[in-house]
Amino acid sequence: MRTASINRKTGETDIYLALNLDGKGESQIDTGIGFLNHMLTLFAKHGRFDLEITCKGDTDVDFHHSAEDIGICLGAAFAQALGDKKGIVRYGSAIIPMDEALILTAIDISGRSCLVYGLDIPTEKIGEFDSELIEEFFAAFVRNCPCSLHIRQPEGRNAHHIAEGAFKSFARCLKEAVAIDKDFADEIPSTKGVL
Repeated sequence: MRTASINRKTGETDIYLALNLDGKGESQIDTGIGFLNHMLTLFAKHGRFDLEITCKGDTDVDFHHSAEDIGICLGAAFAQALGDKKGIVRYGSAIIPMDEALILTAIDISGRSCLVYGLDIPTEKIGEFDSELIEEFFAAFVRNCPCSLHIRQPEGRNAHHIAEGAFKSFARCLKEAVAIDKDFADEIPSTKGVL
């Protein structure tokens, strides 16, 4: 079973995260941030990942530490659950429309960290959530589950739709990339022999 659990406690956050890559999309999310709960719940659902997250963070300061540290923990959990990455498809992509917004996401679980972030969110906040923290979340994920992640926004005017499209497309392309390729289940998907 491809599962992971992460406990991370700092002076800013206290996080528990459990992940099952081969789940049913069930989730229990309590980040202390309503908007991020919503994004991670739909991420789990659309990726078919079972995901449990609890975070006690210094939200009296702002949401930055919680959003970044949850990204760190989620990336670390994916890296742990993937192990040596034997048999995975490795690549994934998704194009997701969310009303007027259109989001394109592609990923290569390459063992190298690279985020190309192309969202143009028109408001500084979505509810109480700082829009710039979406990039921080994805950057933290990429640093801790080394991969190349490209997120583009050809269309979109509504901040919530853009963000939701991004998390849904991220989930869908990640689901594709971490799937086991039955024809190559015993192979590392690289000519180098390691990812």
